[in-house]
Amino acid sequence: MFKLQQKVAIVTGGASGIGLEISRTLAKLGAIVHIFEVNLNLAEREADLINANGGVAIAHKVDVSIQEDVKRAVQQINSIKPIQILINNAGISHIGNVETTSEADLDRIYNVNIKGVYNCLHAVIPYMKENGGGAIVNMASIAASVGLNDRFAYSMSKGAIRALTFQVAKDYLPFQIRCNCISPARVHTPFVDGFLKKNYPGKEAEMFKKLSLSQPIGRMAKPEEVANLAAYLVSDSAGFITGSDYPIDGGFIRLNN
Repeated sequence: MFKLQQKVAIVTGGASGIGLEISRTLAKLGAIVHIFEVNLNLAEREADLINANGGVAIAHKVDVSIQEDVKRAVQQINSIKPIQILINNAGISHIGNVETTSEADLDRIYNVNIKGVYNCLHAVIPYMKENGGGAIVNMASIAASVGLNDRFAYSMSKGAIRALTFQVAKDYLPFQIRCNCISPARVHTPFVDGFLKKNYPGKEAEMFKKLSLSQPIGRMAKPEEVANLAAYLVSDSAGFITGSDYPIDGGFIRLNN
């Protein structure tokens, strides 16, 4: 239905969880995928697997919270072939309310979840302007739209992502740069399994069921479902879509009452 043949894409946090599935999906659709990760060994391993399966992926050691790291990698990529797609997926979580969130916690969330996205936008958008346009997808969360227990810093960061998505979409309409965000509810990734094993030993199955049923649809999202939405939004098939937030939440925001 839509192809990304030879389009150059950057996926931050593209070697694990949702980001990995996005990298794989874009590569299957023909994109040249550049994976940004702080863990280069992990990025190289996953890029090698994508290449072995007929895709094209290149690993880069990039800490999105460091602007020079991002600028260096982006300049290198664009000097070879124009960047057309940016997926701002890298992010970290935190559990705590405003009283239990320390200044260090807040700074850590800000540096990755907000400043990291800013750094990538700041580096990539000038090239997209020169290249005649592009498509950006930022990873927000249902936490940007509804209150969740003990997610103060995380919710704050994702609310910022939702707002900056609308602002970037507005500012760059004249340059044919589209910008949207995706707001997932719980997604079944290895992170979830590790979290349950660490915090609920012996009760993993029970807690997994409880978390799954918190979505009105009765299950968690699959990473590939989020990846398919991201791929659509950066494709030419979504050429009339910009400045929108797409909840992929099994009805959580509207039907959880």
